[in-house]
Amino acid sequence: MISPSLRCALAVGALAAMTLGGGAPAPAAATVGDAPGAPEIGASQPGNYLAGLIASADRDTESAEAYYREALRIDPRNADLIDRAFSAALSNGDVPAASALAERLLARDPGNRLARLALSASFMQKGDYASSRAELYSRDAQARDVTTNLLTAWTYAGQNDLRHALETLDRIRDPAVGAFRDFHAGLIADLLGNQTEAQRRLKAAYEADKNALRFADAYARFLAAHGDRDGAIKVYDDFALAAPNHPIVVRALADLKSGVSPAPLVSNAKDGAGEVLYGLGAAGIREGDEMPALVYLRLSLYLRPHDDLTSVTLANLFDQMKKGEQAIAAYESVPAVSPLHEDAEIQAALVLDSLGQSDEAIKRLAALVAVQPHDIDALSALAGLQRSAKQYKEAAATYDKAIAAVGIPNRDNWTLFYFRGICYERAKEWPKAEDDFKTALELFPDQPLVLNYLGYSWVDQGVKLDEAFKMLRRAVELRPNDGYIVDSLGWAHYKLGQYAEATQTLERAVDLKPADPVLNDHLGDAYWRVNRKIEARFQWNHARDMQPEPEDLPAILKKIDVGLPDASPDRPASDSPAPKAGGG
Repeated sequence: MISPSLRCALAVGALAAMTLGGGAPAPAAATVGDAPGAPEIGASQPGNYLAGLIASADRDTESAEAYYREALRIDPRNADLIDRAFSAALSNGDVPAASALAERLLARDPGNRLARLALSASFMQKGDYASSRAELYSRDAQARDVTTNLLTAWTYAGQNDLRHALETLDRIRDPAVGAFRDFHAGLIADLLGNQTEAQRRLKAAYEADKNALRFADAYARFLAAHGDRDGAIKVYDDFALAAPNHPIVVRALADLKSGVSPAPLVSNAKDGAGEVLYGLGAAGIREGDEMPALVYLRLSLYLRPHDDLTSVTLANLFDQMKKGEQAIAAYESVPAVSPLHEDAEIQAALVLDSLGQSDEAIKRLAALVAVQPHDIDALSALAGLQRSAKQYKEAAATYDKAIAAVGIPNRDNWTLFYFRGICYERAKEWPKAEDDFKTALELFPDQPLVLNYLGYSWVDQGVKLDEAFKMLRRAVELRPNDGYIVDSLGWAHYKLGQYAEATQTLERAVDLKPADPVLNDHLGDAYWRVNRKIEARFQWNHARDMQPEPEDLPAILKKIDVGLPDASPDRPASDSPAPKAGGG
């Protein structure tokens, strides 16, 4: 559906068109395409322009492209519209349309570097390497930057010109990107048949950062292809020590151990240029440059549309940008034969859950688990969604399967016992919950979330109070800026009638997490007990306005109306909900 803000923009534009055009009513808006949710296109140029601005600000690239394209159709010489339509098309992955607009843009602005990059990628995709290089070298005084040199080297590779490719790469002198330079030099040398140079360069990149997946993967693939199977296995094994169970590494090791050598990372110059753009996009994500990263990843997929790691990286970016439907579509583009397929399915389900489609997300993960019943990641994700949906018994049963699949647990598996313990506690099976929390602490001593949950639970039950407070204080020492954990300590003081200590600690918790209704509710209760009743009602009103859980709201409203009853041994001190698990 069209958003209210976009609908308003179209209406404003229609009104403007009526005013400028003598008051004739505008034709009805049209929907572009047949897909549900396709943007509604208005009949007026001002309306489509305003709608394009709003869509761009919301980073809705599909709608922005459609609105600007329609506005440009009515006003084809508008330089601002050409620029905006080009940027929207490129961000939306419509590289052919962006390239056509780039030519119009460059007629007015020959120094536009992004337009040159789009045209270069377009020529590269067609195999016209000379024209691709010409566009790169038509850029401004900063033309010899890292991006230009890397892509230029691949245009030479496309023409089987190893000497010029390596000379171009060796112009990159910045030590910060030296490994990236050697990585691409090695890929090009391998592609063009210079085994000695390829091994030297790929090894140099790998030695510079052994924990970089692409460097390790490329070097291991090279070693395997040239007969050093044991060396390839060692590279992958060493990587797995730092990043266990990465699906690409797991698949590669399985292939090697069955006698199958993984294919080279790139098989032609277009793949190599796509790898450059993928690396730039991934780096942009790490640095928080979302829109440039989006453009690089779109161009990368244009050059090599079936690269699964790029698709997953793009999906992760969409999720980060709160573009759930686009994230799901990108995850779903990963084929079932890919080593990344299962992870993509899990992430797509998690995005569905974030969009409020919990039942569909659980159904999707249940289907995956039915096919892969011993997949620990899939089981853990399914159990997590069931737990979030308050299906505690079902979640505990799923955690049972995950723990069984683990076999002998280690430190990395503490979360399985911790979360299963929460499910047992919520399902009123405390002895099982307590055992799981203790097991989690045996696997990961001093884990603050477990210390917090177990310590508060003991305080709430009035047992093991000395040990419980030691746990809570230790959790706060380990996570002093976690508002939920600080709240647990404060609420434990409150439960024991230590209202002055509770007030001081809960004030700090609210300072750390000011927008949480439970923490504000707790502080209101503490204020009431120390006779700060005006402030108590102020906090309860805050809690009411912060969308608390439906089951908590009646008690908050009652306290706003009549306050708290006197505390006594046979009457609870508060009706407020228990603290949250922490970690937020």
